[in-house]
Amino acid sequence: MSKITVVGFGSWGTALAVLLSGNGHEVTVTARNAVQLAEAAAEKENKKYLPGVPLPEALRFEADLEKALEGAEMVLFAVPSQHFRANLTRALPYLPEDAILVNVAKGIEQKTLKRQSEIAAEVAPTFRYVALSGPSHAEEVGRHLPTTVSSSSEDREAAELVQRTFMNDRFRVYTNTDLVGVELGGALKNIMALGAGISDGLGYGDNAKAALMTRGITEMTRLGVALGAEPETFAGLSGIGDLIVTCTSMHSRNRRCGILIGQGVPPEEAVGRIGMVVEGITTCYAACELAEKAGVEMPITQCIRACLEGELTPLAAIDLLMTRRPKYEN
Repeated sequence: MSKITVVGFGSWGTALAVLLSGNGHEVTVTARNAVQLAEAAAEKENKKYLPGVPLPEALRFEADLEKALEGAEMVLFAVPSQHFRANLTRALPYLPEDAILVNVAKGIEQKTLKRQSEIAAEVAPTFRYVALSGPSHAEEVGRHLPTTVSSSSEDREAAELVQRTFMNDRFRVYTNTDLVGVELGGALKNIMALGAGISDGLGYGDNAKAALMTRGITEMTRLGVALGAEPETFAGLSGIGDLIVTCTSMHSRNRRCGILIGQGVPPEEAVGRIGMVVEGITTCYAACELAEKAGVEMPITQCIRACLEGELTPLAAIDLLMTRRPKYEN
């Protein structure tokens, strides 16, 4: 059994802390909000981010980051992608030298256009890094419903250790050495979930959503391959698997935000109504920049960005996509 520290106490961090504690590991949760941690410790529930999921008695809560990281063999970062750099930098002085870093954020850093592993390589180059990604809503994982994800790293041994640490009879973990593809699949699918939500908000049917998802995975793969990913990865759990669940479930913040935008709610107000980070928005801007630099065509992504910027209405964006010049599918 391992000593694990979870940095971040949102819905996903909470669900994984519950899972890891249930697997018999010694788990400590840390976050900047000491009041939230104290309330969760007393009430045995994260009422704000994951209500209805009881927290194990063995789960430990520690607001002091240095104390929380003491002796940790594995450090799980469960913070929004735009805050990963700051949290890793803050943790760096206290990280045990042999600790494995696991990140579950799905996004691209907006200003630098770097993936999460690239940030880790820059900030903490001596540490082994693993990305955990796949179709995995916190609301279901916290309730011990079946889920399957990928553990990806350039260090196969580290990926396999994370696989053994997280895996149980309802949380199946595969390993994958294509870190670029796994990270991009997890990030880019959030953009398509925004698009799927916009389609739903406009009142369009299953046909439209299926078409958007299918052409969306084509865009994701196109950009991924241009950036060094393996095309097969996008047919796997962190690609089409995560895309399906994020585009079709009401657990998806990105889809729910898209629904509001499709109904005419301004993007900023839509994000405010969701009340949590909507990764697809920042990732959309980053993806458009990456696509431009790589010379990759991503019409769906570009139309979603135009909707977010107010350059196009959702209806005009759909019309633009539907009236593009005829093409071969292959």
